[in-house]
Amino acid sequence: MTEQTALEKNAGPDGGDRKRLSPGLKMALELGPLAVFFIANQKFGIFAATAALMVGVLLTLAVSWVVTRRLPVMPVVTAILVLIFGALTFVLQDETFIKLKVTILYLLFGGALIGALWFDKLLLPIVFDAAFHLDEAGWRKLTWRWGFFFFFLAGLNEVLRRVLTTDAWVNFKVFGILPLTFLFVLTQMPLVFRHEIKPEEDNAEAHF
Repeated sequence: MTEQTALEKNAGPDGGDRKRLSPGLKMALELGPLAVFFIANQKFGIFAATAALMVGVLLTLAVSWVVTRRLPVMPVVTAILVLIFGALTFVLQDETFIKLKVTILYLLFGGALIGALWFDKLLLPIVFDAAFHLDEAGWRKLTWRWGFFFFFLAGLNEVLRRVLTTDAWVNFKVFGILPLTFLFVLTQMPLVFRHEIKPEEDNAEAHF
């Protein structure tokens, strides 16, 4: 890794240091719309919850832009699908669309990650936004695993949205997907540790 590459990793579009969300704010932006969706569904039903979710994802993008002056890829894709399928839910008065959004979202994520590998591209480092640094073999292995995990979530949602009541499905979306994702992340940590590039390794490469 050259010194220029090392510097560019944290550079913003104007050449300055890239601003990042604090861990607490990032978690709040990720979980906030989901919490609002759950609460609104409990009090007012799925259609009001869908409206709250649509507003919530737009607010999270606005906050992210104000703080960092850029928009993360996955939240943008998520927001677009929420707006499209949320609008269909309202116009057609059919809650199937907001449930189907989850399936399509995970199929897109899994397909994009694995599909990019066929073109020798790695999208996962962009998704994780330099949260950690792996060698290329590590990123490839992790990409395959995340891709298949997204496909698993899509399939699971397809089964559960057909057999659960709407309230039960909302509970699965809020209290099921998140723990499953957290458990999956934990199972990947041995791979991350094996392929992680330490800061001293980056510094050593920069001198060559």
